Amino acid sequence: MKTNNLGYPRIGSNRELKKASELYWAGKITADELLEVGKNIRATNWQLQAKTGIDLIPSNDFSFYDQVLDLTLTLGAIPNRYSEIAKTNSALDLYFAMARGSQKEGQDVVAMEMTKWFDTNYHYIVPEFTKNQKFELFSTKIVNEFVESKKLRITTKPVLIGPVSYLLLGKEKGDGFHRIDLIEKVLPVYFEILNALQNEGAEYIQLDEPFLALNLTDKERSAITYVYNEINKNFPSLKIILANYFDCFGENLETVLALPVHTLHLDLVRCSSQLDDILESGKLAENVNLSLGVVDGRNIWKNDFKKSLALIQKATDALGKNRILIAPSCSLIHSPCDLDLETNDATLTPEIKQWLAFAKQKIEEIVLLQNFALEEVSLDDSVSFQQNTIANENRKTSKLIHNDEVKNRVASITTGDDERENPFAIRRKKQVDALNLPLFPTTTIGSFPQTTEVRSWRAKFKKGELNQQQYDNLLQKETEETIRFQEETGIDVLVHGEFERNDMVEYFGEQLDGFTFTKNGWVQSYGSRCVKPPVIYGDVSRPKPMTVKWAQFAQSLTPKWVKGMLTGPVTILQWSFVRNDQPRSETCTQIALAIRDEVVDLEKAGIKIIQIDEPAIREGLPLRKEEWANYLDWAIKAFRISASGVKDDTQIHTHMCYSEFNDIIQNIADMDADVITIECSRSQMELLDVFADFKYPNEIGPGVYDIHSPRVPSRNEMVHLLEKASAVVPVDQLWVNPDCGLKTRHWDETKKALIEMVAAAKEMRVAVENPATV
Repeated sequence: MKTNNLGYPRIGSNRELKKASELYWAGKITADELLEVGKNIRATNWQLQAKTGIDLIPSNDFSFYDQVLDLTLTLGAIPNRYSEIAKTNSALDLYFAMARGSQKEGQDVVAMEMTKWFDTNYHYIVPEFTKNQKFELFSTKIVNEFVESKKLRITTKPVLIGPVSYLLLGKEKGDGFHRIDLIEKVLPVYFEILNALQNEGAEYIQLDEPFLALNLTDKERSAITYVYNEINKNFPSLKIILANYFDCFGENLETVLALPVHTLHLDLVRCSSQLDDILESGKLAENVNLSLGVVDGRNIWKNDFKKSLALIQKATDALGKNRILIAPSCSLIHSPCDLDLETNDATLTPEIKQWLAFAKQKIEEIVLLQNFALEEVSLDDSVSFQQNTIANENRKTSKLIHNDEVKNRVASITTGDDERENPFAIRRKKQVDALNLPLFPTTTIGSFPQTTEVRSWRAKFKKGELNQQQYDNLLQKETEETIRFQEETGIDVLVHGEFERNDMVEYFGEQLDGFTFTKNGWVQSYGSRCVKPPVIYGDVSRPKPMTVKWAQFAQSLTPKWVKGMLTGPVTILQWSFVRNDQPRSETCTQIALAIRDEVVDLEKAGIKIIQIDEPAIREGLPLRKEEWANYLDWAIKAFRISASGVKDDTQIHTHMCYSEFNDIIQNIADMDADVITIECSRSQMELLDVFADFKYPNEIGPGVYDIHSPRVPSRNEMVHLLEKASAVVPVDQLWVNPDCGLKTRHWDETKKALIEMVAAAKEMRVAVENPATV
């Protein structure tokens, strides 16, 4: 019986990678210095896992930005627009240009698209494929890192996204083909990689095919069969671990059980029933092993050893111990690094901390489960087993968790609580009269740049170096300067900038009961962007107003409308580590009621436009379509509960980014937000097509400025995008805005881009109102 880890956090325990990457992008360190940071993180991760007792330690799970982009570079699937950069820059700078765009030394190239990795908050860079796509081995990163681990006397298990999932993660650029048609073109490059790894002494190779958790077509399943038979035929001595995660194999199981692979990895956290399905089918070949993903790779709760050992025992009774590997459910990149770094009892109390496990603790749990299953340690004599049992029992009975008042409020919700007073057509007339906005009204999504200085104020305030009044004075000054900039620029609906906020979820969690926080619980969202999700451990309620003070202050500074800015219940749920002792729908409804209270208070304070961000609605969609209806029912209802306590002339906005809406456009419409803003610039307005085809009735702001790239778009670019938008959506429904919040950008590029954005909107107004003058 072996232990098997699928992947380890790559940001470093103290976010070393983030800090080094941003210094490199700013020109403050060299490429060699950045590469050295990456090398040190890899060595630390490998040595930690080896010391803990993990048998199959992953390599190539490290990335400077994104593992999908790594593979795109490896396979040479580099879009043509980067050809000049490839000629004149290093492979590292080409890589970052693909991820972030490039605008320097006369070059001006947009970044590749970015979207969510299945139902997580991790973002990946979307591969782009043409009908005549060529693949060639461009980067040997995966081989280099395997060799690097051997120099440390650790023989790792290289990890690679499988060819079918890689193609399905991408997007066709052009008509007349489906990306899965490229399978015969890409497979030879995989063979080159596998051959190189085999020659260097690799024994195990992990191929991730997470699309096996989705509803695949017959053609896609046939591609799976073809690929793994070809790999087995060409590399019969390699031990292929086929990894699926985030859900069951479902109707793909029969295909999977017929594959000639060494090991199948199962996510038994998301789908414990699949173990019975496999064992009872009688179709698992005698030479195929099972990797049991019993330790949750996506959440931070301590493993229940009794529950996990029951699953392991069931598998070993059927197959024998030699055919079992013990593993996390998925890669641990979705977990924070190390619970031992949480030393502040005031931030994370000992009672709650005893219920938690981060990546380092999870690999320790995996090794302990192996020892228990092999009976190398008696459960009766094991302190670790007894501590685990006590912690899990304490959590069930803790008085911190349950609040009868909250539970009763949820139980008393009526059908009217999730409905506005009148339908949109009536509300819209009242809002037009009340708000008096021009055609193509301009706004931003909420946040403005949080400079090093602003972040230093927050740090000093937390340390007690600034008192509340001093801190507030600084924030008021920054807020007023931002209001003045927006007025001078000519933006129509202003925001206060959110300088008092650390994170769009954490800020609210800090003010809601039922939440707690970590000091170093960082996880990667994309590139150098790390987030520190709150921990929802108990029933959620709002003790007092959370945003009214700053919204009122900002509105007092200007005669223009200032939006109240909130994060929606589904996004707060999705972007937190959520309690696993009750249905997620119950927790989401509790959050919705808390946000509803805030919306009502903002309206009472004179805020006429209120934005409730829900970028995670699409992200939370279950991977299997048969489970969609149940999720969408409670998720959309939660948003409506949060938004439906106000009068008709109060305008409710929502924001979503990096999502595909085709399959759920009716549900998006059912949210009944007066205005929705979406990401559209990287996709060149492609995402807008579904809204147009559906004849989306409410107002919509398709983003015209990609804030995830440092490049500044021109006015002509944004006019072009708005022209594309106005060709498919009535102009009186269109807003003009960036793709997302501006928190991570710098002021210089932000000001330049917003000035161009307002100019683009004004040009569109002239074109519509006075076409003869254009």
